[in-house]
Amino acid sequence: MGNAAASEALLQIETWGAVLTVGLNRPAKRNALNDGIILALQDCFSAIPDDVGAVVIHGVGDHFSSGLDLSELTERDATEGLVHSQMWHRVFDRVQYCRVPVIAALKGAVIGGGLELACAAHIRVAEPSAYFALPEGQRGIFVGGGGSVRLPRLIGVPRMMDMMLTGRVYSATEGSAYGFSQYLTEDGGALPKALELAERVAANAPLTNFAVLQALPMIAEANPQTGLLMESLMATVAQSDKEAKKRIRAFLDRKTAKVKPK
Repeated sequence: MGNAAASEALLQIETWGAVLTVGLNRPAKRNALNDGIILALQDCFSAIPDDVGAVVIHGVGDHFSSGLDLSELTERDATEGLVHSQMWHRVFDRVQYCRVPVIAALKGAVIGGGLELACAAHIRVAEPSAYFALPEGQRGIFVGGGGSVRLPRLIGVPRMMDMMLTGRVYSATEGSAYGFSQYLTEDGGALPKALELAERVAANAPLTNFAVLQALPMIAEANPQTGLLMESLMATVAQSDKEAKKRIRAFLDRKTAKVKPK
């Protein structure tokens, strides 16, 4: 089986207009992540088609992902373990630094490496069945897919420490309140909501989406004066874009609706 065919088997990839959906396709394993599916994600996120404006990543079946597939965990010395972890880092970086916004639709298990993958997305939508956990502490291992960098930025270091030390599991409702997800839907609603949001963000000006994805996180972590300068430069570049000029003119000509509460 060639690489393309193998990737297709591990990922269920479809296009809906300007939205690309990427389904983790190991439902019998609760979409546990092995090297094959990680490398398939690398191939997918390395070649996002030019006409795609947003990506939705989801799990085929009842779960998003139960994390690292422990049944395929092999003995590694320190060097091999380091290289393996950094491979996951490179792949999840491709998600976080994707050219277009990535939205994760979450249900069932979102644990371990699955939670680390979800953290690499820009928007997370959960339905009531979703639950969040980091069982690495009970397995005698440590997060290796970037979770110690990304998750504390969402929920804080003390909450992540508690999860890893005690095995605490958070429900979808708790997850929405504490920062694991930004949206909580009804049963079966995560993927439809994610698609709705993806269609909306795909319609944004590409340069604005670029600024939000690439510049905003750096500005937020910079010292204030550096951040303000970066903001000014990014605002200047964005406002000078032809697409921005067209959209501002449409607003001034009352061709687009004003912002109102829903």
